[in-house]
Amino acid sequence: QVQLVESGGGLVQAGGSLRLSCAASGRTFSTYTMGWFRQAPGKERDFVAGIRWSGDSTDYADSVKGRFTISRDNANNLVYLQMNSLKPEDTAVYYCAGAGPYYSGGYDREYRYNYWGQGTQVTVSS
Repeated sequence: QVQLVESGGGLVQAGGSLRLSCAASGRTFSTYTMGWFRQAPGKERDFVAGIRWSGDSTDYADSVKGRFTISRDNANNLVYLQMNSLKPEDTAVYYCAGAGPYYSGGYDREYRYNYWGQGTQVTVSS
């Protein structure tokens, strides 16, 4: 069992930065591929970024490539999403999710993620 708790959301002006954190409980965190997804009002939840359980592979949605960076700290059961050059269209609830153990398929396959956090709101003003 893995429980996920996101933090770090808030209100920021366009062009600014935020770092989201996701704290995981459980001793098996290092065996889970982790992903960040987001859901804007009235829209479906979309993939943002993913990082392999081994930490040696990442992937990003085209809309955030070059602006967002996903990383993980397996020693402390944390995964991060550094968001730079934020745009109003990045406004959404951001969710942390875990797939595993030892999931090695596509990062954007939402149905593969068996654990989800409660979400954290990110609002980017123009």
